Amino acid sequence: MSAVNAEQRGARIFSGKQPWLKPGVLIGGLMPLALLCVRAARGTLGADPIALALNQLGLLALIFLLASLAATPLKLMFELTWPIRIRRMLGLFAFFYASLHFSLYAVIDQGLALAAIAEDLQERRFIAVGFAAFVLLIPLAVTSSAAMTKRLGARRWKLLHRLAYVAGILAVIHFVWRVKRDFTQPTLYALVLAGLLLARIIVRRRHDLR
Repeated sequence: MSAVNAEQRGARIFSGKQPWLKPGVLIGGLMPLALLCVRAARGTLGADPIALALNQLGLLALIFLLASLAATPLKLMFELTWPIRIRRMLGLFAFFYASLHFSLYAVIDQGLALAAIAEDLQERRFIAVGFAAFVLLIPLAVTSSAAMTKRLGARRWKLLHRLAYVAGILAVIHFVWRVKRDFTQPTLYALVLAGLLLARIIVRRRHDLR
């Protein structure tokens, strides 16, 4: 098959109504959690299963958040519409995994000891920054529905949902400060976020010059 035919076939796959797209994202989004639960049930999470689960859930939250932020640049730069169709799902998955990440820390790791949690927020900066990122995701999840978009109005909704970039920046800082030795992975995600922010700025400037 030639490169042209492969490109045309790919275009056909991602054209039309794509009824498989959202179910595919749903299954794919839940698969990492299912695998994590299987590993936990089998006792194969290593010597510190809570720490590993915390790291995995936090990383998944960051990945889905960055994926949701990539939807608009992909549409504006490459005229792809399908990322916009799943942007809400990706954002909700980011909130879902961030909620699991925080709940595991607060309930399992800290045993809902509010005093200990408050002390961590005051003395451990990476926890404070991560908690701030999680808090910013809450209003974004609450207002993600079409009904809330209509209620707020498109302008105010878009302004509110720019907080996703702030949450992304805080989440990356949380990741960087959490890592003690190898900064390769958090640096990679920081570069991805910087690229998304740069792409959005470039597209906006091009639009303003027209």
